[in-house]
Amino acid sequence: MNCHNDTQTETPQTGSILLVGNPNVGKSVIFGALTKRYVTVSNYPGTTVEITEGTLPTGQRIVDTPGTNSLTSVSDDERVTSMVLYDNLDELASVVQVADAKNLRRALFLTLQLSELQVPLVLNLNMLDEAHSNGVSIDTHRLANRLGIDVTTTIATQGVGLEDLTVAIPHARVPHWHVRYEPLVEAALDEVTTMLPPHLKRRRALALRLLTGDDQLASNLQLNGTLTAVQNQLAQHYGRPSRSTIIAQQMQASHTLLDEVMTVSHRKEATFSQRLARWMIDPLWGWPILLAILWVIYKFVGELGAGTLVGFLEETVFGQWINPAAAHIIDSLLPIPFIHDLFVGNYGIVTMALSYGLALVLPIVTTFFIAFSVLEDSGYLPRLAIMFNRIFKMMGLNGKAVLPMVLGLGCDTMATLSTRILETRKERILVTLLLALGVPCSAQLGVILGMLGQVGSTGVLIWAGVVVGTMMIVGLLAAKLLPGERSDFILEMPPLRLPRLDNILIKTLARLEWYLKEVLPLFIVGTLILFALDKTGVLVIAEQLASPLIVGVLGLPTAATGAFLIGFLRRDYGAAGLFALALAGQLDSRQIVVSLIVITLFIPCIANVLMIIKEYGGKVAAAVTLTVFPLAFLVGAVVNAAMYFLKIVP
Repeated sequence: MNCHNDTQTETPQTGSILLVGNPNVGKSVIFGALTKRYVTVSNYPGTTVEITEGTLPTGQRIVDTPGTNSLTSVSDDERVTSMVLYDNLDELASVVQVADAKNLRRALFLTLQLSELQVPLVLNLNMLDEAHSNGVSIDTHRLANRLGIDVTTTIATQGVGLEDLTVAIPHARVPHWHVRYEPLVEAALDEVTTMLPPHLKRRRALALRLLTGDDQLASNLQLNGTLTAVQNQLAQHYGRPSRSTIIAQQMQASHTLLDEVMTVSHRKEATFSQRLARWMIDPLWGWPILLAILWVIYKFVGELGAGTLVGFLEETVFGQWINPAAAHIIDSLLPIPFIHDLFVGNYGIVTMALSYGLALVLPIVTTFFIAFSVLEDSGYLPRLAIMFNRIFKMMGLNGKAVLPMVLGLGCDTMATLSTRILETRKERILVTLLLALGVPCSAQLGVILGMLGQVGSTGVLIWAGVVVGTMMIVGLLAAKLLPGERSDFILEMPPLRLPRLDNILIKTLARLEWYLKEVLPLFIVGTLILFALDKTGVLVIAEQLASPLIVGVLGLPTAATGAFLIGFLRRDYGAAGLFALALAGQLDSRQIVVSLIVITLFIPCIANVLMIIKEYGGKVAAAVTLTVFPLAFLVGAVVNAAMYFLKIVP
């Protein structure tokens, strides 16, 4: 087996440019730098789940694909990238592969697979500074000559080398390097190639795709039977599936090339950041560091965001300026009671939807987005995943589930969307269930923490213990009942980095744009539903019907019924209603703990339900809701009875 050279060609740039690369190589940073448009910039593998499009200054379209380790797809991310590549081969102007310079072994395997497609390619080696700090030296000129394409180097977070990459893209060339497989594999490729219709382009690439197990393509070409015979011949000779044989020979070829172009010298003495990175995943020191980080986040999000900023926007901006001005304008232009109530009444679009969405939630999610962006760009999230891997493993998950869980503390709706980073449908649905069950959003968590301040440490421990325990039990049961397998926990550990202020600001502004476009309208929908229920009298009837459950089973006052009904639309609405009762002295310490347990485990808000429907369909959304809703009241009833009979006073 060796590397085979063909005559190289240069192709004019007329179509789209595709950005491809392994996870966690800085591909999204480069996308943002090239297009001046935001895409999620993250050290966490698999963050760029959705296809993102942009435009170069020249007007040419560029598409950012999910991070992938191989074109022989295994995970959803790899399947999406393969689909985008194969479905657009004839329209592509070029492919830009972004690689981690210190992990060239992994990158060259993907480069080889891309070269088999015979599309114009540019290889960009990013993170060159980290490669040098690890003693890695790459002969880029020799690598470019062996591949027959331009090879550029960048330090994308510092803007170094981006100009060279921009110059190279219009001159992308078809690689002249590809694997010459062992004779039996080459014969199988030739045989499959002859089965393909002659009008198809890149028939060798299609033959490789078929032999590595693309059942859908085989079915479309009606080759299942004859293809299986060829695959069986390879399997019998090599003693393993044809896919494994081809991948093994591709890896061997990439390793041969790697040895020609890369040398590794002795690493420099560990820096403080490298030592800190090890401490963060240490079984002893990792937990104190985590607690310190959580304390800083609480101060920033909980006190500055949920306290100072919310107070100013809610009491001053809306309370003194916007709400009175809106009421004056409505009453002057349309002095109709119905219109007044619709916009500035108790369930008005301005006084409730916009007030809650912009004054209560927006400052909290803004500070959370900033904090989360710092955690992303610093490289801490993969370390957090390792710390929690053993815990999540008990629930049929792995440490990657920590990302949507942490994101859920900002907004469960967005966290549900982020479950796409998980590799199997079973894992995504399980995390979605746990998010809906027991992860309070930032607005709700702020209110909950305020209420917990009115009870002793015993009450706080009961609340936290019951919520976490319930999630653990539900996770264990759901992992056994949901069909499917869990994925392996394979996670590359990036170095700790000092986050760049411009990246943090760009990411935060983009997420806020998403919040205003996607979530705020759902606040308005929820308020309109609540307004309609109030005007038709259904709200009063619902309170009367629910009172026996609230009063008789949970031991709460009748007034709490309204809070839970509002919580059906928005959990933070319900938490705010309970907070008002607590401040008014209508809830004792036991009732505060019980009510907080129920509202924390309560059904997800309408925005989250709609997101679950969008992601997984109505059946999954109904199953999640029908699981969470009765469970919240059941757990609350058990806790209320236990505290009452055991005479536990928080």
